[in-house]
Amino acid sequence: MGIHEKNRNPALDEETLSTLPIFDGKIITLQVDTVRLPDGNTATREVVKHPGAVAVLALNKGKMLVVEQYRQPMHRTEVEIPAGKLDPGENPLEAAGRELQEETGYHSGDLQLLKSFYTSPGFADEIIHLYVTENAQAGDMALDEDEFLEVSELTLEEAYQYIADGRIADAKTMMAVYAWHLHTLTGQWH
Repeated sequence: MGIHEKNRNPALDEETLSTLPIFDGKIITLQVDTVRLPDGNTATREVVKHPGAVAVLALNKGKMLVVEQYRQPMHRTEVEIPAGKLDPGENPLEAAGRELQEETGYHSGDLQLLKSFYTSPGFADEIIHLYVTENAQAGDMALDEDEFLEVSELTLEEAYQYIADGRIADAKTMMAVYAWHLHTLTGQWH
């Protein structure tokens, strides 16, 4: 069963009774849902709605492309794989190619979907589609006007050291490193 297919246990379903919009921003919206619980009582759920995103594990000659940029919520820089949000109606595969090129200058004609996953299902509907390419080719960057970042390449050993040091601390990049490591052991992208 795929991530987008309904996977429900009717005994645990919550029925949405009402939705109160709270905030409508550039990237997210926030709403408060009133739900009926399985036992008949009601509760509220704060829900962040997000258009979805893509991320790319891009390998160039055995090294992973990463970007370092300032992340305001953490008040520090983070080292991450290239990633970005989906535009309305955008195909995730096309978005992955776009983000790879915009953020790193690299491009690839052989991106393949590795896995799609929810980032924080307890309060948000954001889904990230993680792609992989072993054939990233250098080109020209095309950063958004409000993006400032540095591109570098890491070996698998360096990536693990960045995780140990806390320089890589986001789930999508850690997942990409673990998938890359598994690939080196099995020869398969799982």
